[in-house]
Order: sequence, then C-alpha cells, then structure tokens
Amino acid sequence: MGSTSSLRFCRRNNKTFLRIFMILVLSCIPGRTNLCSNPSVSTPIDLPPSDTRSSLDSLMLEGYISFHDVHNASKDFGNRYQLPPLAILHPRSVSDISTMMRHIGSTSNLTVAARGHGHSLQGQALAHQGVVINMESLRNSKTGLSPKSWTDYLHLTVGGTLSNAGISGQAFKHGPQINNVYQLEIVTGKGEVVTCSEKRNSELFHSVLGGLGQFGIITRARISLGPAPHMTSLLLKGPRTFDFKMNAFDYVEGFVIINRTDILNNWRSSFTPNDSTEASQFKSDGKTLYCLEVVKYFNSEEANSMNHETEKLLSGLSYIPSTLFSSEVPYKEFLDRVHIAEMKLRAKDLWEVPHPWLNLLIPRSSIFDFATKVFNNIVTSNHNGPILIYPVNQSKWNKHTSLITPNEDIFYLVAFLPSAYLLRQNQRVLDFCEEANMDVKQSHFGNRWETFAKRKHKYDPLAILAPGHRIFQRVSSQVSPIQLL
Repeated sequence: MGSTSSLRFCRRNNKTFLRIFMILVLSCIPGRTNLCSNPSVSTPIDLPPSDTRSSLDSLMLEGYISFHDVHNASKDFGNRYQLPPLAILHPRSVSDISTMMRHIGSTSNLTVAARGHGHSLQGQALAHQGVVINMESLRNSKTGLSPKSWTDYLHLTVGGTLSNAGISGQAFKHGPQINNVYQLEIVTGKGEVVTCSEKRNSELFHSVLGGLGQFGIITRARISLGPAPHMTSLLLKGPRTFDFKMNAFDYVEGFVIINRTDILNNWRSSFTPNDSTEASQFKSDGKTLYCLEVVKYFNSEEANSMNHETEKLLSGLSYIPSTLFSSEVPYKEFLDRVHIAEMKLRAKDLWEVPHPWLNLLIPRSSIFDFATKVFNNIVTSNHNGPILIYPVNQSKWNKHTSLITPNEDIFYLVAFLPSAYLLRQNQRVLDFCEEANMDVKQSHFGNRWETFAKRKHKYDPLAILAPGHRIFQRVSSQVSPIQLL
C-alpha cells in the first residue's frame, strides 16, 4: 500500500509537536452509517400577534431584547436559508434565559434557538419568527489551560460543540468533547435552571450532551483540562496490512484526495509555501489517495529523540517517498490553522458563501463499501473542498449521551466540506446510505429513539427548543406535547 507521510513539528510555548502526514495510495481504506441525515429547516409559521411582541418587550431582564437588528440571526454558516426571528435576546445572566423560556412556554407558540457563533448548517440554529438567544453575551472563559479534546476550528462556543459532539483528531485518544465534561448548568425547555453531572441529575446531563439543543440550553460547562496520557492503536488495512501504533501521538486526521495533483492545496492546510510548492509537483495519475496526519507534542530539547522515533516509525511503513513532508509551527498556530485560512478567504470574499457540508459516521465494517461507492464513483474530481476522516474508538465514548454512533468498536467521521454548489452530490451520498439501510430521521436513532423522545417530553414538553433540526413539532400548552414530524 502506498502512503504519503509528512512530518511536522510545532512549538507549544517551549514545546513542539511532531506531525506526520501519510498518503495511502489505492482506492481502499479500512472499514454503513447510522448517521446519514438530510436536515431541513422548519416550515415557516404565521407571524405572531402584536401582543406577543409587546409581552416580550415588557419582560424584566438584565440584558435586552432586539426586534430590529435581526439580520445576523436570520442565517447560519450554511448560508443557504434566510429565516428571520421575531426577536433576539441578548442575556446578561442565566436568569434572563430562564425568564424568557418560562414566558414563552406559558404565553405563546414561539420557538427558541440558542445561537453561539452560528456555525450550524441547513437552518439548524434558526427560529423563524421565534426568539434567538445570543449566547455570546454570556461569554466567560479562562485562558492558559488546554482541553484534552479540541475541535479543529476554535472560534465556536463550548455550548454549541457540546450540543453536537465536538469531534476532531484527538477523539481517538480522549473521545469527543462531550466525553470530557464534568458538570453543566442547563436551562431546560421549561425554564428550569439545573446543575447536572454524571452523579447529579445525570439523565439531563447525558441528554444535552450531543442532544442537538433539544433538551436545554447550556449556560455553563466544566470540562477536562490539561494532559491525560492514554495508550491506543490504529489498524489500517489495504492490500498490505500493518499495525500503526498510536500511543506516541496526540492527533490523528485522515483526508481523501481524488484525482488531483497538488496534495496539500486546500484551505485548511497548515503546511508552509515551500511544502505546498513541492507537493504541487506530485502527480496522482487519477488515483484516489488516502492521507493520514499524526501529531506529537514534545519539548524543544526532545527534538533529536523525536526525530529518531519518527525515522523508526517510518521504516515500518510503506509510503510514497516524494510525498513525505515535515514542518515546524507553533502549537497555537496549528490549533488555529482553520481560522487563519478563514481570514484569507474572507479577504477574498470567499467565506460568506453556501457551505453544503455533510458529516457522516461510518462503521468500520462498511467503510470499504462506502469508499468504493462514494470516493470512487459519486465524488468526482470537481469536488472543491476537503474530505476529512477521523478515526474513533467506541471505548472513548460515553454511551449514555444523546449522540448516536455506529454499534462497532471502531468507526469513522467522514466530513465532506465543499464550499458551494454540490448539494446534488450530497444527496447522492445520502441516497446511497438509505439504499444500504443506513437510515435517516428517527430510524437513525434506532432502539434509542424512545429514550430520546421521552427525554424531550420531560425537559422540553412543548418542543420550544431548537426547531431548526425539525425533529419535533412545536405545540401549545393546551395540546398533548411532542409530536414527531
């Protein structure tokens, strides 16, 4: 099996990390997804009566409500829908959010969406003619410590990532962000303010983690910080099988290159211009290449021993020598590489464009079939965005959270990140998932759907929260709660 390796060193204050990037050539990778979805926005509702607005305006709050400047809350990162809310709440305290939730539940049929930096897709963070809560108003974090598990893009709110999962290159070792939480403060759909953890109000704690904002709004979180060494291994299969020991690495990310020549030319690459120039000379000859980056943090005085360790590792692998790259960058620069790329794209007016992104969780047993059909057939050479693959160990995940994962020890997050105009391709991928019995909607929840629905009934019985996911229908207090769309 061919592979490309690129070694990369990064400093973290007085520390550096070693980054190895390998391209595995041929059209196969080790490996049905339980998480194929085609989300859509909620059906627009009638405008609320004027007395609803008046009642909101009369609330006694520490913050304030805006009815006029709602443009930014009318769209999300997907940039495909314009659904203006009736109002935006800018809270100054958790009490403001609780007051709003209690008021809406008892006096109107409005819905509520909590919005951090607005990086949801397909209108999932919108509340058409409802109330959007600007969670940035409650921003209060401390710097100087490092979470065990980061997302690749740092300019997000903690509550937003915990409502989804928070998966990146550390997940194989430490689990996703939702697996590194000690305690949460939640405002439920009933307006109750609840502190919860694994041992205290544990059902709510597990419900909101990966719960898509359906059960409550996260207003405060205590997460695991600092280093936590953990030994693990990753097995990669192809025409040639080899064991790839992961215990020495802190970050693992794969990506797919389809019929391209420049193997490092994508907007989230953090390699240097010299690296990119050399990489642009590589010819794939129309092949699909599977790439792997691994990262290691170490002190600057450990550089020599780390180089020796790297050479030893590479000696046991098969890769394309011309695609072996190494680089050294500061730790913070590596973590913030996507934001740095974002600034460059913004300068060219190329960031505020539609982002029809698609994220799937693929079990290992199905990854070969998925790769054959999707990477070698559906996805073509005109794909204009990165395709990322993150390996995940089920043992690092808390099975009590709301996030649904494949029922296998190893699975992969496959992320398609086109910048625009590839919705038809995304639909073909989803159609393949459905034909292969990789179900959507409540079928995606499988035997956990009943638990999910019961939790919704308990913590948000009127289905006020997160209407953009279009899972539950908003009902009034006079109607039996929770109806499935």
